[in-house]
Amino acid sequence: MAKKITKKIKLQIPAGKATPAPPVGTALGPAGINIGDFVNKFNTATAAMAGDIIPVELSVYEDRTFDFILKTPPTSRLILKALKLDKAAQKPGTQKAGKITAAQIKAIAEQKMPDLNTGSIESAMRMVEGSARSMGIEVVK
Repeated sequence: MAKKITKKIKLQIPAGKATPAPPVGTALGPAGINIGDFVNKFNTATAAMAGDIIPVELSVYEDRTFDFILKTPPTSRLILKALKLDKAAQKPGTQKAGKITAAQIKAIAEQKMPDLNTGSIESAMRMVEGSARSMGIEVVK
């Protein structure tokens, strides 16, 4: 028989840099799971992705065991990384933070495909373009 899930927890943690300190400890402590065990497993699984923020979905079971699923980094982080920017425009409607090319958009869309609710790369590219525009980044075709 399958284990019963008692709690689902979603976190965004820097790859390979999880620690028992807040926010990880404060999110996982009330769930009753071994925080050190999660930190070790997460850091091992994400060691190769250093520098990215990794969303993680944690399922906690009745017997206080857990499983977690790693997601792809947020689209906004991938856009900033591709353009080598620290942050987006302060006023996206009036300021421009940079320019992104169609090739960069396609690369980001291909990376994000497993986590997007679309089946075509064209739709995924439009989603990435929309994120870029909302960040004050000009989309160059």
